[in-house]
Amino acid sequence: MATTSTTGSTLLQPLSNAVQLPIDQVNFVVCQLFALLAAVWFRTYLRSSKTSSFIRHVVATLLGLYLALFCFGWYALHFLVQSGISYCIMIIIGVENMHKYCFVFALGYLTVCQITRVYIFDYGQYSADFSGPMMIITQKITSLAYEIHDGMFRKDEELTSSQRGLAVRRMPSLLEYLSYNCNFMGILAGPLCSYRDYITFIEGRAHPRTPPGTAGKEGLPGDRAEPSPNVAVIQKLFVCGLSLFFHLTISKTLPVEYNIDEHFQATASWPTKVIYLYISLLAARPKYYFAWTLADAINNAAGFGFRGYDENGTARWDLISNLRIQQIEMSTSFKMFLDNWNIQTALWLKRVCYERASWSPTIQTFVLSAIWHGVYPGYYLTFLTGVVVTLAARAMRNNFRHYFLEPPQLKLLYDILTWVVTQVAISYTVVPFVLLSVKPSFMFYSSWYYCLHIAGVLVVLLLPVKKTQRGKATHENVPLSRSEKCDERGNSLGQNSFSTTNNVCNQNQEIASRHSSLKQ
Repeated sequence: MATTSTTGSTLLQPLSNAVQLPIDQVNFVVCQLFALLAAVWFRTYLRSSKTSSFIRHVVATLLGLYLALFCFGWYALHFLVQSGISYCIMIIIGVENMHKYCFVFALGYLTVCQITRVYIFDYGQYSADFSGPMMIITQKITSLAYEIHDGMFRKDEELTSSQRGLAVRRMPSLLEYLSYNCNFMGILAGPLCSYRDYITFIEGRAHPRTPPGTAGKEGLPGDRAEPSPNVAVIQKLFVCGLSLFFHLTISKTLPVEYNIDEHFQATASWPTKVIYLYISLLAARPKYYFAWTLADAINNAAGFGFRGYDENGTARWDLISNLRIQQIEMSTSFKMFLDNWNIQTALWLKRVCYERASWSPTIQTFVLSAIWHGVYPGYYLTFLTGVVVTLAARAMRNNFRHYFLEPPQLKLLYDILTWVVTQVAISYTVVPFVLLSVKPSFMFYSSWYYCLHIAGVLVVLLLPVKKTQRGKATHENVPLSRSEKCDERGNSLGQNSFSTTNNVCNQNQEIASRHSSLKQ
């Protein structure tokens, strides 16, 4: 019987007992399914063409707070306290310095709550992880603070193209602020979206363009056309179903903890250890695929997330998508994996840290990511290892990839080899993220003789550093210069904190063109 304690509603305890899952997990899934139905209702009966933005803001906020109360009980008050104090900081401090104070307060409040949950309430007393939604709210608070600072204090010529595209030119009202932070579409699992995109959706000020080749044809609604998200939502719900099935069946039979089992370590051959490491971390990913894809589907069902048409005239509903599963599983570089995993968080790290850092942006970004994720030591071990692996992978790619581009057979062999190395490196890096504690994390790394740590440090020290166009011999300037190139092409978001793929750059160009036509 799944009888874990929770501060949220116990209305679904019989269902929790029936499916043998903790009540907080059951509450989360049921609330997200309710949010999906509410999103369909919201788009059908409260569409922007016939409902005022005030009503849409109020309904979105009240539904979001209800879901938070159902899942977390009185813990949901933290969402209002964090948002309310941050709003007061913005009003009182002023646009010149509010971004700094909001950043310190929001991240500090989140950290205090995480410490309280992990080291006081998490030892069998309460099971609900209320810090998850707070992580998303922290992203929104800090992102908006920087966007207002860019739009209302800094001069346009001081901003990059991405910052200009996201800049907010007026202070939001309290209702708009709470709606952005606590709306029912993203209160439980996000994903992060820019304030301008959200307000544009609520107010209905920017309907999508017509499909390629149809502009000006008689009988077509032109630029006021609003495509249906139904196909995209159904596809994403199908992915959710598969992900949930794999999580409930396969994932539990392949625990990551078995990598540090004494008998396994003593008897398994090295090939067996490598294969099980990869498979166990592969089996740990479906729960993220389920949660993030369902959150994306909820936003799409409400009419939020459209970003234009592809070359075939098919509507694309991935404006705020958080992952690309195929690219993740087929990644042939550490960079490619990071580009397609938790995309909106990576863009947040880029916007508030990477592109604004005055020194060591890569290191600062990984440290911020670790602090934001929580206070478990395993998070810090993962992200510190990630710094070494990222710099080593970048050096290897810059020094060797161009030798394997031709002929196609050689390129295929290179892709296969780099896929194997990338998947093993990713799995090796994130084991502490799953194990959480120091002792089991070091048990795992010591059983592998810290081989990838040592190899990564040797690669960074021994391989020549590829110079950037500025002539500065530093690894960290490589992604920065690429970011500037994206900015020069007019991208609105640029690369993520670890340098983005061409797909993200293409997406950013379209978002920038749309943003440039809006008047905030």
